[in-house]
Amino acid sequence: MTTLSHLECGLCGRVFDPGERPLRCGCGGPLLVRYDLERARRSWSRDWVRNGPSTMWRYAPVLPVRRPDAIVSLGEGMTPLIRAARLGERLGAPQLWIKEEGANPTGSVKARAMACAVSMAREEGVRKLAAASMGNAGAALAACAASAGLDAQVYLPASAPRSVQLECRACGARVRLVEGGPAECRRALEEDREAEGRRDVSPLREPYGLEGAKTLGYELAEQFNWEPPAAILLPVGAGMTLIGVWKAFEELAELGWIAGRGPRLVAVRVEGCSAVAAELAVPGPLAEGLWAKAIASGGGAVAAVGEAELLETGLETARLEGILPSPEGAACVAALGRLLAEGALDPGRRIVLLNPGAGMKRRELYAGRLGRESAGEADKLGGLITPR
Repeated sequence: MTTLSHLECGLCGRVFDPGERPLRCGCGGPLLVRYDLERARRSWSRDWVRNGPSTMWRYAPVLPVRRPDAIVSLGEGMTPLIRAARLGERLGAPQLWIKEEGANPTGSVKARAMACAVSMAREEGVRKLAAASMGNAGAALAACAASAGLDAQVYLPASAPRSVQLECRACGARVRLVEGGPAECRRALEEDREAEGRRDVSPLREPYGLEGAKTLGYELAEQFNWEPPAAILLPVGAGMTLIGVWKAFEELAELGWIAGRGPRLVAVRVEGCSAVAAELAVPGPLAEGLWAKAIASGGGAVAAVGEAELLETGLETARLEGILPSPEGAACVAALGRLLAEGALDPGRRIVLLNPGAGMKRRELYAGRLGRESAGEADKLGGLITPR
């Protein structure tokens, strides 16, 4: 099934045997799963992929799970790739596509990472899990743990949407609400005696969630018939999805499944990172060096947008394409408008925007904006996607 070879520290390069079951390197760096891609190339073909399950597990030879009976899956992956013709016309990018990760179980891209992390925990006999989350990762953990019959504890900010809190509790996870943001949630997990003995499956705290995130890159390559887009815009908090997509295209090139290097990766940040774009509010990401390398390797960039415009941009995207993005997804739309106006991206080439989560998960924010529109502000939406 898997062609897993070894684990390698993303910072110092130290190599570990997977039988040691390390979660982090002694230097503090995140571990990367490495595969025998020569063996994968001999025993697997991109033509065979289409015969696999309609989930991310169609890429099992380059995922770490050894035992098929350990796989925990709620159907994550193979999400829609949608041609955004009207939005593309509005922005001046005729080859624009949206990767709709809100169609995943629990409504976000985090379902991919947690499915893989929980599957490996199950394979290794780990029964208790924990995660510090701004919302989506916690909901994904709760659902996957419930499916696997494992015990989960989630640390959320007290400001997390009530719908996310309900999701976690409904799936049987223990929820601890913490005053503050991601740093405080992280500290609460590390200091909580109840978390002792639990595997921490927070982003980049163990090697396997990254492998689930990686499947997004494989999937995009497959959906474009192995001809990668010119650029992908991804919102970045901890940076796991960005690193995963970069890792996917590195592996695809080594497998010989794509020609040349992968797409340019644009990391989208939000200035301020307060409650609106909560999933991006991750100060001092654990793997900044890795995602900087991911950006540099393909000639990518970092783009920052203001938080004030996100809800209005999200609503205009919904009106043009019928897709209500998360505020983080709306940040990618806003960033694209600016990059095109600055000449930083070629508008005639294929561009993908990642919407990492369903906008309805933040419906209380959008509802407030729509209420103000009814008071006469709707005419202000027009200049928000492109710079004024």
